[in-house]
Amino acid sequence: MPNTTANQPRKIFGVRKRVAAVVTAAVCGSVALTGVAAAEGGHADVFASHTASQLADTTQSQAHAQQTAAKAAEAQAAAKAKAEEAAQAAAQAAAKEKAEKTWVSPISDDYSLTATFGNSGDRWAHKHSGQDFAVPVGTDVHAVHDGTVVKAGGNGAGDGPAYGNAVVIKHSDGVYTQYAHLSKIEVRVGERVSTGDLIAESGNTGNSSGPHLHFEVRSTANYGSAVDPVAFLKKHDLDI
Repeated sequence: MPNTTANQPRKIFGVRKRVAAVVTAAVCGSVALTGVAAAEGGHADVFASHTASQLADTTQSQAHAQQTAAKAAEAQAAAKAKAEEAAQAAAQAAAKEKAEKTWVSPISDDYSLTATFGNSGDRWAHKHSGQDFAVPVGTDVHAVHDGTVVKAGGNGAGDGPAYGNAVVIKHSDGVYTQYAHLSKIEVRVGERVSTGDLIAESGNTGNSSGPHLHFEVRSTANYGSAVDPVAFLKKHDLDI
């Protein structure tokens, strides 16, 4: 019979070797898996860190771009406001210059021109010194240009009773204008008037043959310095 007792130690020894090999393989496998996990964890951390850095850079870039755009918008708005202000100032200056150069007729209603500058006859001791506008009593009389009232009142405002109620205005270019035979005076001495302002109402006072406005252009405030008013106004682009 076979000797079983003698063979058993060998089998046991063989089993132990196989068990030891399995254990060793398991341990090695566990160590290998641990290493892989550690390696994977390391990659994950690096990726997360890299992503956060990119996000911070992107956010900073966006903020910088927004600040730059905001500053550009502010500069554009300021430039637009400045341009509008300059345009408004230019328009005001142009309007002022135009107003200073503009001359208007002393009568804006319907009128007829009667006695003209230089007429002679029994009605005048000397030649006629102005231009007459035949209009009804109470017709509005306007300042022909910007200026300051230097004479206003009866007795021709100091020029004599023949003029009746009168007004004299001094203009910025050294020219004077006179308005006579008035029924009513609406201004006083020292008052500033603008082109087209109402200064009086026409009448028939003084040495007058009928209701009308006597209008003069003078080189001084006083009688005797008159020039042809129609020719003067024509030089200022006004035909009456």
